[in-house]
Amino acid sequence: MPRSLLSELSGRTFDAAVIGAGINGCSAAQQLAARGYTVLLIDKGDFASGSSSRSTRLIHCGLRYLAPGGSMWDLVLSPKKLATALRMTRQAMVARSEFVATSEARTRIIKFGFPIYRGGQHKKWQLDLAFKVLKTLGPQNPPLDYTRLSPAEARRIPMYQALRDQGNLEGVAMFREYQFDWAERVAVDMAMDARRMGAVVRNYTPLTGLARVGEGYALTIADALDRTQSPVTLSAKTLLNTAGIWIDKVNNLTGGKVNRRIFGTKGAHIVLRLPEGFQDYGVISLNSAGTEPVYLVPWRQGLHYMAVTETVYDGDIDDIKADDADIDWLLREFNHLMPGLGYKRDDVLWSWAGVRPLTYDPAFPKGARSRLTHDLSADGMPGAFAMTAGPVTTHRSGGIELADAISRTIKPSGAPQALDYSPRKFPDSPASPALLNHYPEIKLSDLRFAAETEQPGNLIDLMFARVGAGWTETQGREAARKAAETVADILGWDEARIEKEADGYTAYLAHRHRRPGTS
Repeated sequence: MPRSLLSELSGRTFDAAVIGAGINGCSAAQQLAARGYTVLLIDKGDFASGSSSRSTRLIHCGLRYLAPGGSMWDLVLSPKKLATALRMTRQAMVARSEFVATSEARTRIIKFGFPIYRGGQHKKWQLDLAFKVLKTLGPQNPPLDYTRLSPAEARRIPMYQALRDQGNLEGVAMFREYQFDWAERVAVDMAMDARRMGAVVRNYTPLTGLARVGEGYALTIADALDRTQSPVTLSAKTLLNTAGIWIDKVNNLTGGKVNRRIFGTKGAHIVLRLPEGFQDYGVISLNSAGTEPVYLVPWRQGLHYMAVTETVYDGDIDDIKADDADIDWLLREFNHLMPGLGYKRDDVLWSWAGVRPLTYDPAFPKGARSRLTHDLSADGMPGAFAMTAGPVTTHRSGGIELADAISRTIKPSGAPQALDYSPRKFPDSPASPALLNHYPEIKLSDLRFAAETEQPGNLIDLMFARVGAGWTETQGREAARKAAETVADILGWDEARIEKEADGYTAYLAHRHRRPGTS
C-alpha cells in the first residue's frame, strides 16, 4: 500500500497528530487508533530510523537501575533516586513480560553474566538482593533464571573463563535477558497496525510549519521523496511530539518561547566475532573507571557487540556515527574485560551509534533517564505533549501513557478497535530464493512484500528496518544490487536508479557503520 498523496490530506482535521515515528511514537499512534481517534503519524525520515534503531537493543529486566555505576548505597541513601529506580525497574520488568508474551518472534534469549570481584563495588549479597527485588517488582513469567555461579562453575563457560582478574573473581551472577531482534522492525509492525485501524501513516514527511489555531494546531507538511508535491496544511486537535532528539526543534517551529526538553548522550557499539564457545553468552559489568555499565552482547550468526559509550553529544543530530575515539574506547573496555583475547582495530567488523533523547535537567550533567511526558501548556501549546527519555524497552507503556494524555484532553471521534501486538508476517514463500547465502532466513519474496506494503523510501529502509539484512555479518553488501533489482518493478526504479540505490547503500554502510580509520 503506497503512501497517501499530500493533496489528499490538505485541509483535513485529525484528533491527534503524532510527530516522530520512532518506537514510542508508533506505539502511541497504535494505541490512539485502537481507542477510536483519527490519527496522523509522520516522520521526516523512515520509521524508527533515529535513536530507536541505534539502541543497544536490550529488553532489559531493569538491573541497571538497581546496580548503577558507583555504590548501591547511593540509591539507599537517596529516597528520590531509590523511588525512581524502583519505578523504572518495575516498568522494565512489566514491559519484558508483556512483550515476550505477545511478540516472542521479535526477541532472542541471551544469557547474561555479571562478574563479581573481591573488593569490587558490588557484593554477592547485593546481586542476590537485586534479583529478589526484580522478582518482587515484576511478573514471574518469563523467569529471570537467576543463579550465582561459583568461580569454578564460571570457568567451565568459555566466555567467563576469559574474564579478567580470575584470581579475584568471586563468582558470576547469571540471568536470562532478552533482546529485540530488531527494534525498528517492531516500530514498523506498530505503524502498519495503526494504518490498518485507519491512521494516516507517512514516513519521509517533514513538518515544516506548526501554529496554534483556534482550539487546535495547523501543521504544514512536505514530501521528502517527491518534491513535485506541494506542501499542504492540515489541522489536529491535539499533538504528540515524539521526535526524540529532534523534540526541541519541533517545538520551536511554533515561534514561541519553548523550554528546552532534550539532552543527548551518545551510545556507540562495535561488532566483533569472538572465539568458538562464546556464542549466546553475554557480560554486563562496569567500565574500567567504575562509573557506567558496559555490555558485551551476543548477536546474530555468533557475533557479539560491545556497548556502550556515554558521552555528551553536541554534534550534528542528523549524522550520528561511531568515530575513532568511540571505537578505540570500546576496544579498550573490551580488552579490559577480557584481556587475554587482545583484540585490535582490525577485529572490528562494523559499528553503529545513536543519541539518547534524555530529559534536560541542569541537576543531571548527562541528562535525566527517568521517562517523562511533558504537558506543553505552559509553553503556549495546550493540548500538546512530548515524551523524553522513553526507553525502547518500555515503548508499550510509553504509548499508553501518551494516549492517556490525549484521552484526558479530548474524546475520540470514532469507535474503538482491537489492536494487534503480534509481529507482522511475510507471506510463506518456500520456493523463493534467499537474499543472502549466509543468512537464508531472508527471502527475496520478503523484500517484494515489504516494498509493496510497508512504504520503504530506499534500499537502506528495506535492508535494515524491513528485512534486517543490514544487521547480519556482511550487512548485505554483496547483495545490494540484487536487492534493488528485486524490488525495482514495484518501486518504479530504472537501471540508473538501481545503480544509485546499490551505491548509496554501500556508501551508507561505510559512513554510518564505519570501521576505524575510515571515512
